[in-house]
Amino acid sequence: MEEITYNKAITELETILQTMQSDRCDIDKLSALTRRAAELIKLCRARLTATDQELQQILASLQQQQ
Repeated sequence: MEEITYNKAITELETILQTMQSDRCDIDKLSALTRRAAELIKLCRARLTATDQELQQILASLQQQQ
């Protein structure tokens, strides 16, 4: 998967969701949209997990300095 920002991934997910919920959703493209959404969700989860771990490390280091 190409490197995209978290915000761009969320925006693309919102667009996919709107497309899937609309009358203009092409049934032939539904599996491709679902696959792309799954990739984006995976990317977002990984970014959130990495950020959470980094923040925990930063906070732990601050507590050690006290």
